[in-house]
Amino acid sequence: MATDLAISDVARVFGLRTSAIRYYERIGILPPPVRKNGQRRYEKSVLFQLAVMQRARESGFTLDEIRELFFGFRSATRPPKRWHALSERKIAELRIRMKRLKLMETLLKQMQDCRCNALEECGEKLLSGSSRKRIHTRLD
Repeated sequence: MATDLAISDVARVFGLRTSAIRYYERIGILPPPVRKNGQRRYEKSVLFQLAVMQRARESGFTLDEIRELFFGFRSATRPPKRWHALSERKIAELRIRMKRLKLMETLLKQMQDCRCNALEECGEKLLSGSSRKRIHTRLD
């Protein structure tokens, strides 16, 4: 692949819109490209950066977290240490989300067993606590 890539070439490799690449430049995740005749021209290394970005996005990282992956560490910090630090936080976040999802699933299953004739009746039962065991929503 050429080392002097047009924005459309870079976008095509990753199935992105050119506006996304320009946005990544604007927010500082991708470096500004060289311009030739007013057109953006990228070195092949931008493909490697976008490959890392794509994997991070697929893993649930936000753009701010991706920026931290690239620029939030001392330059001598090796990639495994960067991935480990950010992954630990993301895993903790996912565990909290999974608890919330499990709670939502349980509540939805309880709602499927509803035998009320009107929503007001549901509300009355919820307030009085006479419906099935209350589920504690506290997530430790």
